[in-house]
Amino acid sequence: MDIKLKKVNAISGVIEVPADKSITHRAVILSSLAEGNSVIRNYLSSDDCNRTIEAFRQMGAEIKIDKSNLYVKGIGLKLSKPQNSRYDIYAGNSGTTTRLLAGILAGQDFETVITGDASLSKRPMRRIIDPLSEMGAKIKSENGLLPLTIKGHAPLKSVNYVNNKSSGQVKSAVLFAGLYADGVTTYTEPVKSRDHSERMLKAFGADIKIDGNSVAICPTGKLISQDITVPGDISSAAFFIAAALIVPGSNLTIKNVGVNPTRDGFLEILKRMGADITLTNMREVSHEPVCDIIVKYSKLKAANVDACLVPRMVDEIPIFVLVATQAESITRVSGAKELRVKESDRIYSVASQFKKLGAQVESLDDGFIINGAGGIKFTGTLLDSFEDHRIAMTLAIASLIAGGETVIKDSNCVDVSFPGFYETLRDICK
Repeated sequence: MDIKLKKVNAISGVIEVPADKSITHRAVILSSLAEGNSVIRNYLSSDDCNRTIEAFRQMGAEIKIDKSNLYVKGIGLKLSKPQNSRYDIYAGNSGTTTRLLAGILAGQDFETVITGDASLSKRPMRRIIDPLSEMGAKIKSENGLLPLTIKGHAPLKSVNYVNNKSSGQVKSAVLFAGLYADGVTTYTEPVKSRDHSERMLKAFGADIKIDGNSVAICPTGKLISQDITVPGDISSAAFFIAAALIVPGSNLTIKNVGVNPTRDGFLEILKRMGADITLTNMREVSHEPVCDIIVKYSKLKAANVDACLVPRMVDEIPIFVLVATQAESITRVSGAKELRVKESDRIYSVASQFKKLGAQVESLDDGFIINGAGGIKFTGTLLDSFEDHRIAMTLAIASLIAGGETVIKDSNCVDVSFPGFYETLRDICK
């Protein structure tokens, strides 16, 4: 489906964004592995999260949906073989489902095949195959890609795994596998990646210790059911934060947004650029920091993003590039080579489509050079989302400051993380 969008006069109003995708995945996984009945309030009903829900239903968890809540009767750490004739699990476009689930399946006593759509089947899985194989799982894969055939082993071998890249998904896979190990499993990374798994594992009763960029988990035998409320997703809020910053005369409030310190790099760099952003009503909800965010149109100056900041804003880099095109002077993004292997090659996707709009964006092997010149004027044109939800939403926000009409191909891919995105955008455009 294509969508047509036009320039707007201002962004204003009060909105809420969908629940956090990363937290929803982990809540479904740990509730399914727990003993007893868990409630997941305000879960994200998106294509990706629904794949995780269906996977655990196949393996014995009872998951009921009532409006925006999930009611989960856990099966415990020992799952049942997937209930279909091929014993496989289809992950769709969800890399999180695939990689986190692989850590759980590594400790089961049956064989499972994980498959995915054409896009997911091109994404690298060697990063989880290596540590899980080291722990004793037997994983078959051609060239480190899907499908993955995983023959679990219990108990797994405890390891001290050191990753030279920071990845919340790899960390989570190893920690989840550590629940089935014969001793303490330790994971270390160069920069601390998103820590939703550590926070939630601790809440569910896991024996977990954190020391800087290292996390150690000791198998406890069981997890305890919880009542969880999922906050709004900062990665979804980022698009509307950007819109309010770059459209003159804007004033927007976004309520109930998660501001986990391992996910707030986007806010940090924007404040460094001079953005008028206020965080109010700070509180903790289900072990996660949450607040309301007030954003006003701002004159921005350039600020660079390097490898130390990338793990805290990796999903927000496409929309950050848009903001940088409207800042004064030159912005450089480096250390973001991971963008090459997301749902699309996001470095190519962003640079190629922004050039069509008239922006001065140069792609690097690991990032971008953006010449903002104090606010590049865009011209609407036909743009390609590459069927990547974050690219589609970034281009939609770019259309708000583009003269004429902007058409985005395959715009419905936003449903992966933000069902109702265009409706929310329409409501705040003046």
